[in-house]
Amino acid sequence: MKITDITLESYEWPRPKPIRNGMFVYYNVRLDIVTVHTDEGLKGVGVGSGAPGWDAVIESLKPGVVGQDPINVERIWHQLWVPKLTGRRGYETRVISAIDIAIWDLIGKITNQPVYKLLGGFADRIDVYIAGGYYEEGKGLAELAEEMESNLELGARAVKMKIGGESMSVDVERVKTAREAIGPDVKLMVDANNAYRHHEAIAIAKRIEEYDIFWFEEPCGADDYDGHARVVAATSIPISTGENEYTRYGFRDLIQHRAASILQPDANIMGGVTEFRKVADLAAAHDLAVSPHGSQDVHIHLVTGIPTGLILEYYRDTVDPMWDTKFKETLRLDSDGMLAPPERPGFGFGPNYEALERHRIA
Repeated sequence: MKITDITLESYEWPRPKPIRNGMFVYYNVRLDIVTVHTDEGLKGVGVGSGAPGWDAVIESLKPGVVGQDPINVERIWHQLWVPKLTGRRGYETRVISAIDIAIWDLIGKITNQPVYKLLGGFADRIDVYIAGGYYEEGKGLAELAEEMESNLELGARAVKMKIGGESMSVDVERVKTAREAIGPDVKLMVDANNAYRHHEAIAIAKRIEEYDIFWFEEPCGADDYDGHARVVAATSIPISTGENEYTRYGFRDLIQHRAASILQPDANIMGGVTEFRKVADLAAAHDLAVSPHGSQDVHIHLVTGIPTGLILEYYRDTVDPMWDTKFKETLRLDSDGMLAPPERPGFGFGPNYEALERHRIA
């Protein structure tokens, strides 16, 4: 079997209300679908969230992919990621990630196996946390509490909220409100999205420790490894980071700086499945947990395929209004607040092109 083409389809739709974290405002949801075609009719589907220019990047990368046997995924990855020319960081690596994810989906279909089993099949299901707690126009403490309570109605036993976008006193009160809404037995994570300098992160960590925080995510700038390490040393709250990191080399540096207790690689950003599994091996060698950031449809396979997997991030309709319609299959929590990987070949989801078509932009 040989790869014959790579195609891109891009879609975008508005949120009812913009959502804001500690650094950015998000008005729309974007979905890019990369399809790897073969001479035997099988197709692999990869997803990402790109920007204008992805089509040009894909065209420039095609010569390193077309004509290849998809099983040779390591060979393909290393032909695409050539730091002097392509990749290393930024959108090129994100495009490589989407292509790599599509190839792994294809490998699963060739072998008739789900991706999590190709990676080792360590767990049949995994704990889940619902990501949310964004800042929104008209959303006060009462509305935040209602959101947290509605997450529990979906079966969640862990939730995450944003901090870093308001004054420290306001955010401490928001954390208190969330903890009171979910009770003492549900895990609560906070995420600053790189909003603080290290001394600010230490200050708020000290003030929210009493609320039994499961982790404090991205307290400092993505490249401020020393700042992260200072926060790690100053608080009893575990520090997590990595969603803005690229390739195994970036995670090597995080580990060497003792910048986090929990690593959060995002396969859609940092290099795809091929690179994700190398980071998982690095984590295992240093007894660190892995909780991937991003798409649950991709990462359910990655976090259950490895022995270091801790918990899965999960987005619902409060973040994405097409949460249950953009794919033909929607992952839903079980009664224990956990999620099992699909047993279908590859990643086990298919784009719902009929629902997506009216949102197509390219």
